[in-house]
Amino acid sequence: MRSLAFFVEMLVLLPMVTIRPFVGVLVWSWISFMSPHKLLWGPASELPWALITFAALVVGCVIAREPKKFTWNATTVLIACFMICITLTSLTAMAPNDLVFGKWSPVMKTFFVMLISSFLLTSKERIHAIIWVMVLSLGYFGVKGGGFTVVNGGAGRVLGPPATMIADNNSLAAALLVTLPLMNYLRMQSEHRVVRITLAVSMVLTLFAVVGSYSRGALIGLLAVSIFLWLKSKQKFLAAIILPVLVGSAIMFMPQDWMDRMQSIGQYQSDGSAEGRLDIWTTAWQMAVHRPLTGAGFMGPYDENVVQYFRPGHGPRAVHSIYFEVLGEHGFVTFFVWLGITVSGVIAARRIIRSASGVPELTWAVDLARMSQVAVVGYLVAGAFLSLSYWDFYFTLLVVVAATNQYVRQALSQPEPGWRREVERLARLPPFRGGGAIGAKARAGPAT
Repeated sequence: MRSLAFFVEMLVLLPMVTIRPFVGVLVWSWISFMSPHKLLWGPASELPWALITFAALVVGCVIAREPKKFTWNATTVLIACFMICITLTSLTAMAPNDLVFGKWSPVMKTFFVMLISSFLLTSKERIHAIIWVMVLSLGYFGVKGGGFTVVNGGAGRVLGPPATMIADNNSLAAALLVTLPLMNYLRMQSEHRVVRITLAVSMVLTLFAVVGSYSRGALIGLLAVSIFLWLKSKQKFLAAIILPVLVGSAIMFMPQDWMDRMQSIGQYQSDGSAEGRLDIWTTAWQMAVHRPLTGAGFMGPYDENVVQYFRPGHGPRAVHSIYFEVLGEHGFVTFFVWLGITVSGVIAARRIIRSASGVPELTWAVDLARMSQVAVVGYLVAGAFLSLSYWDFYFTLLVVVAATNQYVRQALSQPEPGWRREVERLARLPPFRGGGAIGAKARAGPAT
């Protein structure tokens, strides 16, 4: 039944995408972030919904009457440069072509949609709409996973949707860490008490889901996010009480098995998983050193022959580090372009905070910038132990921050906010009493 409902829903939404491209951005984001079709049974779960939505979005951008004024900023320029770089490194990749371009294609489509999104994020309402899609898409797994952890007393690991970038426990935990600050932003901005309470409860359950993932990297990321969230909080005294209580309660709730696993963080010499990661990190570094301009190309660290070329006697495996994965696959030049996208997002957030602080109409933008900074910290810390180098959710957030910065600059460049000018204009009109201005002119008689 759910499969049929989803199928009908997509049949309704896809024609709208060709008319309103921004609807296509929202639908693509939902499909890409949440993969709702992976939660279904039946034919609807097997169809390439992301590709279908992408095609409809491209058609919509061509035929729709949506204004096509492409405004570039540092983030979008770097994304375009990154797309060029990974195309060049793919042409010189060492892994088999079918594997290389099998990874190049979805990454290129993802970043292409980000460019389209940046050009269409032209208003506060649209910015909020995509943030809601982001939070609802991953918040579902946070609430579900948190409930699973609480009901089962911490037994069993929380996993993500199958056959996605966040399917395993470590990736899902990192994804939820990035989502938590965005949940808090929506809670801060909501005018409805019920929505604020719902988001607060969702944040607590998401916290339990992060801990219930049994991810050691996520625990380190959680501590970093908690500290940075306190630094960015407007009420630091209250946050200094609530945050340690919530995090401490979630940790104390977990069973002894969880405690034993977390205590192994400092014992990497005797941990096979940690030793394997250090080994593949060394391999990825060697790929970047020997081929600094191109790396080994997509799938290099995952291919037996490529790994043997750089480090004979060592095997391929998942890199489990956003930094070493990009270095090994694309070399130093592309790595710095990739890292520059994050730097540009951080700079945009700082500019929003510096320029919009104290402007009541832009308080939402300041709050978004602060919570985005917390989300970036979560990704950079937890991502050091995960292969989420090209994760669309995170880079979409950076695009949103850049679009918000442009919105703030345009708003501040105006002499006065638009709504205030409209109020003053209406106040200067003649009063409408018993016929208003027209009636007054009629009573005055003809001009002499």
